Amino acid sequence: MLEKIKETADFLRKQAPEMPKIAIILGTGLGSLVDYIDDKKFIPYASIPNFPVSTVQGHSGNLIFGRMGGKPVIAMQGRFHYYEGYDMKTVTFPVRVFKELGVETLFVSNAAGGMNKEFKVGDVMIITDHINLFPENPLRGHNYDELGPRFPAMTEAYSHKLIKLADAIGDEKGLRLMHGVYVGTTGPTFETPAEYEYFRVIGGDAVGMSTVPEVIVANHAGMRVFGLSVITDLGGKDILVAPSHEEVQQAAVLAQPTVEALVQAMVERC
Repeated sequence: MLEKIKETADFLRKQAPEMPKIAIILGTGLGSLVDYIDDKKFIPYASIPNFPVSTVQGHSGNLIFGRMGGKPVIAMQGRFHYYEGYDMKTVTFPVRVFKELGVETLFVSNAAGGMNKEFKVGDVMIITDHINLFPENPLRGHNYDELGPRFPAMTEAYSHKLIKLADAIGDEKGLRLMHGVYVGTTGPTFETPAEYEYFRVIGGDAVGMSTVPEVIVANHAGMRVFGLSVITDLGGKDILVAPSHEEVQQAAVLAQPTVEALVQAMVERC
């Protein structure tokens, strides 16, 4: 694993003149944020040594070097999911490579179903914490001390300082920003009404099929994390409208102006 991380990082170091301190993982329907990255260089996942390939509609499958707000960034236009059949170490491999490249701050975004009664479709939720319901932890197995401690704390999985910065920017720009706990599940099925109620009862505000593994590994590696969920559908016993992946993608478009304004401003000030 260590050799693969180093091999991939060595390959990527040759692709850009300056290695970024900030990485961004763009979830379903949010790939348009790359339009705000200047001096872009696209690298298809298929051409990167040891990288898996995204198989999900709405995930373009490119790694992008460029500049946002005058700062060098690296962005994943599409991520990898446990439900695609990848194991957790493969799902989180890009985060390991980012750390090897010198990334210190990770932005993650996703599309999620909302069960908080105050949410509406198109809302943007700042992730304040998560509940991990995946059957496998990405840190399971042999621990490499070079990558992080055996038993990392998850007390502040999402940086309080970055959340405070996001709230300040939201106030300045008049953005509607919600706060909540993200529940991570395997997918690929959308949740039943009873499951939505269960997730709400145990403390969740939104649910999705990604993000948690990457955040765990980023914390293990000593990176600070900021997460956003775009609420693309609503669920519960009183909502019987069946969601679809196409509708999720369409709903994500509603949130793009908010996500773009917030992330751009945060990168500038990080």
